[in-house]
This record gives sequence, structure tokens and C-alpha cells, in this order.
Amino acid sequence: MDKIRIGIIGVGQIGKVHLDACKQIPDVEVVAICGRTMENLEYCAKNWNIPHVYQDYRELLKRDDIDAVDVCLHNNLHAPVTIAAFEAGKHVYCEKPIAGSYADGAAMLEAAKRFGKKLFIQLTFIHKTEVRAAKRLIDGNALGEIYHARSKGFRRRNRPYVDGYGTADFVKKELSGGGAIYDMAVYHIGELLFLMGLPKPLRMSGKLYQKTGMDEERRALSGFDVDELAVGFIHFENGVTMDIFESWAVHLDKFDSSCILGSKGGVKLDPFSFHTTLCDLELDCTGDLDKMDERWHSTIKNEYAFSSWKSHGSNLLVAPETHWVAALRGEVELLPTAQVTLDTMLIQEGICLSDALGREVTAEEVISASKSTAVNI
Repeated sequence: MDKIRIGIIGVGQIGKVHLDACKQIPDVEVVAICGRTMENLEYCAKNWNIPHVYQDYRELLKRDDIDAVDVCLHNNLHAPVTIAAFEAGKHVYCEKPIAGSYADGAAMLEAAKRFGKKLFIQLTFIHKTEVRAAKRLIDGNALGEIYHARSKGFRRRNRPYVDGYGTADFVKKELSGGGAIYDMAVYHIGELLFLMGLPKPLRMSGKLYQKTGMDEERRALSGFDVDELAVGFIHFENGVTMDIFESWAVHLDKFDSSCILGSKGGVKLDPFSFHTTLCDLELDCTGDLDKMDERWHSTIKNEYAFSSWKSHGSNLLVAPETHWVAALRGEVELLPTAQVTLDTMLIQEGICLSDALGREVTAEEVISASKSTAVNI
């Protein structure tokens, strides 16, 4: 493909960021967009020079001049639109998380395979320089046998809508599926699963909280019925474990970094550091990640398609969009973000089920209990 022609479905807050990202990638053309209100569609068409607008995504999918679609809708809308896009012969790039439930995410992967199309889920963090550096250390066996990871996401008081940003759709289970555990944990759990080589989850336990005070009027207006803090503990195959702390709102000033522990060394991701013992001496190491990024771009073929967000200024989504386009062109193999985010959803849903039942649950129980939460529009 010389030029990749894209249709974007959903041009709200995140869809506009995707429009900006596409604008920065050479030989990408956004042919059409789809949204709820004509006023917003006309605004986007004018500001991003989009020739065609639709209020029904099914009409957009009928176009034969679109190679792929970018789904920028709320979680429970992902599966129906994505599967319809595959049926229409389009590849799909979808916002995180993969869907509102494991059942819907699994249906999306099955449909991609059945129709022979590429499915890529937005997982920006795996393009960070810190993660790419950690991956090189892990692949080089600098950590030895990996046995535990910590997934951390911290916001002191930064819940969508009730704390002043975003829409109420983010805090309604009907559309989002969940709160902090679905919104941001997908990044932190996902990057660790990717780094560890996708170990198979076996058992999960967890607890969800909504305790931090909020403005009661905004609570009522939003219908806030999701978690603001999730904690969990996961057992994987081969004895590997992970603990999880994901916060939208807690009374703390900071929380330690996500990290991976191995028999020979450990790595923290934010800020990046590597820790090991050499010649009976404990060593704590940092690195020049900017220089690493510059050198790898200069010396490794198609490294641009895996590049960090630091290479793209303030637009965090240029890196995954660039990778997706490069994969559509056949320049690189598509990163397995669909499987990563499906396994992440298994963990997220497992924490929710464990909270509901008040006990540890198995992966088999979670898969069996998972039901479609898909909403057709």
C-alpha cells in the first residue's frame, strides 16, 4: 500500500487526538469520520480537512476507498463496531481497553482471525523508551528468571467528570465497563504482560473501592457507579505473580513505580532504573534513554515503527498509529496488543469477579462467567 486510507469512528475527546496523530504520519489520509452530532462532525471536517462525514458507522464501512478504521468509542461499543468493520473487509485499530468484557474481546480476536484482518489495540506504553529499554534487558537475560511484577497506576484525585475533566460516560458502567481498573490499568498491566512474554493467568483475587469524597451534585449528574481504586494479586503459570494498585483517587502524595523482579536483576519503569549484583556489589543503574532512542533509530531497520512517544512531542498516540500503519504496509510484524489487552481484560474482569464473590477466582471461572456487555449504536 502506498497510501493508507482511514475512517475514524468516534470523534470526541480521544478521536480528535487520533485525528492529530494521523495528520503527522506520511501517506495517511483520513477519508471519512463518523460521530453522534453533525455540529461536531462539521467542526472536525473543517479543522482536519476531512471530505466525508457520517452519523451511522455502517454507511462509512460501505466505502470501498477505506483500508482500515480507527475505533475511538467507549469500551462497550468496541466489539460491535470492530466486528462489523472486519465483515466489511477493513483492518481495525481500536482504543483501549479491547472491550467492556473478556467475552467481547475474545469475539473481536476470533473475528479478526476469521476474516483475515489485522486488529491492533492502542497500548501506548509499550512504545515508551523505558519499556523498550527494559525489553532489551529482559531479552538479553539481564534479569534472569522473572518471578514477580508490580503494576502501579497512581492519581491522587483525578476521576473523569467529577474531578473536572472528560464526560460522565467514563464513570458509567453501562458504557465504560469499569473505572480505574478498566481505564488506566490496561496500560500498566499490559506493558508488564508484554515485557514478561505473555504468561498465562491462572488465579486472581482483588478488591474495588469508591471511598474518596466527591461533589454530590456531580456524582448525581454523572451516575458514577464504577471503582476509583482497584487492588489485586495474580498467579500466572510457572509460579510468576503480580500485584496491582490502580488509582483514580486516593489520599497519598505518590506511589512507587511499576517494576519487574528477576533472579539476576530488577527493573523499574518510571523513572527507568536497573538493579543487579555484580562481583558481590549491589548496583543501581540508570541510562541515557534519549541517546539509546537516537542510536536505535539510526541503526535498526524500521525502528521508527516501534518508537517512543518522546520522539513525537506532545501527541502520545503518534507512536502506536505509526506502528499500525507500518504493519498495514507490511514493513513490520504487528505487535500482539490484541492478545496483550485480551489477557489484561481477563485479569481486570477477574479482579471485579473476585470483589463480587469475596474470594479468589480462577481464569476458567472468569472466562465462563464473562458475558457480552456490548452496546449497539
